[in-house]
Amino acid sequence: MLTVKKHGVILEKTDYKFENEGVFNPGIFQDGNTVHMFYRAVREGNFSSVGYCKLSGPLTVVERRKKPIFYSEESYEFQGVEDPRITKIENTFHMAYAAYDGINVFGAYATSKDLKNFERKGVITPKFTFEEYEDLVKGNCDKISDVHIRFYSLFMKYRLAELMKDKIYVWDKDIVFFPKKINGKFAVLHRLYPSIQMLYFNDPEDLTIEFWKKYISNLHKHVILSPEGIYESAHIGAGCPPIETEKGWLLIYHSAQTTPKGVIYHATAALLDLENPTIVKARLKKPLFSPTEPWEIKGFVNNVVFPTGTALFNEDLYIYYGAADSRVAVASVNINDLLHELINK
Repeated sequence: MLTVKKHGVILEKTDYKFENEGVFNPGIFQDGNTVHMFYRAVREGNFSSVGYCKLSGPLTVVERRKKPIFYSEESYEFQGVEDPRITKIENTFHMAYAAYDGINVFGAYATSKDLKNFERKGVITPKFTFEEYEDLVKGNCDKISDVHIRFYSLFMKYRLAELMKDKIYVWDKDIVFFPKKINGKFAVLHRLYPSIQMLYFNDPEDLTIEFWKKYISNLHKHVILSPEGIYESAHIGAGCPPIETEKGWLLIYHSAQTTPKGVIYHATAALLDLENPTIVKARLKKPLFSPTEPWEIKGFVNNVVFPTGTALFNEDLYIYYGAADSRVAVASVNINDLLHELINK
């Protein structure tokens, strides 16, 4: 049996204005015994910024900033910079995040040399209205699930009642960089609902409208993981930056399950091919872990474990996650046991 140990909550909201509603979904970068944590900090009114704290070892907070380290500056992120993921590629840190303008959500990223000062690279996900997206993606529906269209159709009907005067674009989020270039290009996971897709690019300027038209017209070629089984009945999304192992790229991702009592978010895992990560070598048939503890079951959003970063201490893989969209918690698993479980499924 694969054993996952839950270590509990290690970060809670404070009275500081920028994080007085919640702290969760942290990006993680490990430097030896030091863990740098960049977490989503939410203030009253559901405005998000990125807070920072430092851990000694996997669990002990030894430093915490009293102000956000990264916050909204551009119109496309007016309501918040959300759910950061940190990846170091060569000598540069890449912080992927969801940019929320109060209506639409896009995937964006910023780079840093020192984990203190970040330079925005802008939005890198497509910007199409639902109608434009539908025209592009409908030719794929014999190859991929028509949920790729149906979700946005329902979303439009729900949102239009309150946003009749606003232009609504297709949401694309959960972007995560691989920690190295593949075939000379940046490799990025992203999520056009409900599956996980792979994006390759040399430079953000390559991601033109024409690029995205061609990409979405052939979306079936870019989907690497689609929802499977009851635990993924709603959707899935990339979680932590992939971990390079001898067996393949280990991906910890989240899955959402539709139930009569609402959606339940789980953490799960897959193994991707090292040379061609669009090839899925294995995936768990059941979640790695699920909401079972009070801090995961009750919060701003109930029944959520949302993995976004990892750190490896000896053979123990520590998984940092948002618990009920309210706090940061940690679970751990032996990485070799997890790889064995994947390979032998």
